[in-house]
Amino acid sequence: MLHTDRLVLRQWRPADREPFALLNADPEVMEHFPGTLSRAESDALADRIEALIEKDGYGLWAVELAGTGEFIGFTGLNRVGFEAHFVPAVEVGWRLARSAWGHGYASEAALRSLRFAFDDLGLDEVVSFTTRSNLRSQAVMERIGMRRDLDGDFEHPNVEEGSPLRMHVLWRIGRPAS
Repeated sequence: MLHTDRLVLRQWRPADREPFALLNADPEVMEHFPGTLSRAESDALADRIEALIEKDGYGLWAVELAGTGEFIGFTGLNRVGFEAHFVPAVEVGWRLARSAWGHGYASEAALRSLRFAFDDLGLDEVVSFTTRSNLRSQAVMERIGMRRDLDGDFEHPNVEEGSPLRMHVLWRIGRPAS
């Protein structure tokens, strides 16, 4: 488990499945993804995330509010699992319920994840990427100290050709100087 002042980043629990499915079924949350997820697709994604955390000791952790234990989404680290010019790489990513937007939770959890990446895993660099139109996520990337790789834009191989969501922007952050 990782902690911040307001959040807990932890392994997933069975009780997270229903709020995660609601989050993944929300068209506004999933605006920059190819589509919303069914309950079965959401559960399968949670299964894959849990298995990677078990295997690697890190991953896209479930995020809960420290005071209430309320599940609000995920944030964490993920090995990039497709071919691209910047791979191999580890990305920092997040997906939060709309009710959690606008409180700084994504930045807070992402900064804690980056600290884990550099201090515990010894990584030299972490990337993040999203669609060109996802300005909210790009604002988080900027707030956590990432810099846009202006030569790094790429077509995401897991997004259908011709989709306006296929072109992605790449952001990077290196290990802080000691």
